[in-house]
Amino acid sequence: MKIVIGSDHAGFELKEHVKQFLDNEKITYKDCGAHSSDSVDYPDIAVKVTKLYIEKSYDYGILICGSGIGMSIVANKIKGIRASLCNTAETARLARLHNNANILCLGGRIIEYDQALNIIAEFLFTEFSNKDRHKRRINKIHKLTGV
Repeated sequence: MKIVIGSDHAGFELKEHVKQFLDNEKITYKDCGAHSSDSVDYPDIAVKVTKLYIEKSYDYGILICGSGIGMSIVANKIKGIRASLCNTAETARLARLHNNANILCLGGRIIEYDQALNIIAEFLFTEFSNKDRHKRRINKIHKLTGV
């Protein structure tokens, strides 16, 4: 499994913990920044992560900002991205199971580390259901963005 990950300054600390989790799980990742808690603009990071996801065939992406909202808004502007802001393991499971989400967004100021790791594990290890009703709904989303 290959992951592309990025955060702004507000998500930097959580991102570093997530990288430790990925290392422990022996999951390959590319870190697109931020590389410190110095202020950066979250749209720049979201675009880097989503473009690499699309171009380089990463399995999933993870974006972290203060609330997760900004990252999810930007990510969903990119053709082919289905980003989900998840605050619980259950929403992460459903994002994958029903929506075949490919980018997980997290709020570094909203969730605790252990909770974030549970959310990430659920997101990464839940397969899309592949049921006709879910595929039909995703196809309707694709028609909106021209995918």
